[in-house]
Amino acid sequence: MKAWSWDRYGPPDVLTLKDVAEPAIARDEVLVRVRAASVNPYDWRHLRAHPKLVRLSIGLRRPRPGLVPGADLAGVVERVGDEVTGLRPGDEVFGEVRLGSFAETVAVPHDRLALKPARLTFEQAASVPMAAHTALQGLRDAGRIAAGQRVLVNGASGGIGTFAVQLAKAFGAEVTGVCSTRNVALVRSLGADDVVDYIREDFTEREERYDLLMDIVGDRSLAELRRPLTPRGTLVIVGGIASARGGLLGPAAQMLRGALASPFVSQRIAAVRWRPNSTDLRFLAGLMEEERLAPVIDRTYPFAELPEALRYIERGHARGKVAITL
Repeated sequence: MKAWSWDRYGPPDVLTLKDVAEPAIARDEVLVRVRAASVNPYDWRHLRAHPKLVRLSIGLRRPRPGLVPGADLAGVVERVGDEVTGLRPGDEVFGEVRLGSFAETVAVPHDRLALKPARLTFEQAASVPMAAHTALQGLRDAGRIAAGQRVLVNGASGGIGTFAVQLAKAFGAEVTGVCSTRNVALVRSLGADDVVDYIREDFTEREERYDLLMDIVGDRSLAELRRPLTPRGTLVIVGGIASARGGLLGPAAQMLRGALASPFVSQRIAAVRWRPNSTDLRFLAGLMEEERLAPVIDRTYPFAELPEALRYIERGHARGKVAITL
């Protein structure tokens, strides 16, 4: 099969499309023929080892041989391990892996897959897992969102943000999105009750107060982010591109600062931890079947142009997601 790989850290140009052996599957894994994937900041962070903390898991001086990048995928089940139930060859699925989806086939733990919603294309389904999971777990688990709350999403037009706006509305919140001028109409179309154009207005200086603020951008201090919250409000730190360009910890630095400050302030400060699982994927699939949630796809690239897709997402101005077709 063909798969993308890299043998040194750097920009997307370090990627090479190679012929490699098809992966073997463990007893609890599923072999999926990939029909589509999508790119995330997570992917270029692995390519560049930004932040440097990434090296601890994939190689200190260079990536370990044979690693394939990529997390999101949608495709067709080819084989299942002996311990897998509920999935069979021919099923159309979507899900995520830690690494490996930028390939023609990938071995996926069965508990990181769910059946693809019938109304979604493979490209749409592949655009869901990591971004929607992060938005869901940020709002529900870290943020403890409740109906009737006032929620602000900073970075509402990106991959995570477009899902966060829709999910907050699905949970019954009043939602304000923060984005640039060119994305105001998009964020309104997702159901936002109010939209702040950050080019014209600083959302941290508004008189309005919010019960929950999800920061996806990562370019503001904790003091600034706490300012528009109610005294008992919750700040959820995702860790965006602005906080991940370099340094040892990247987004984790802001998360660490939040954890240290939280015991000494009246507001809750929580961080999102990406936890792939099939239960949440099925929940998201249900919302999509009900047409209460939909991926926003900015651009679609063929598999052979993956480096260009990564260059585009790395610039930080994608509206929603960027998909890859195989």
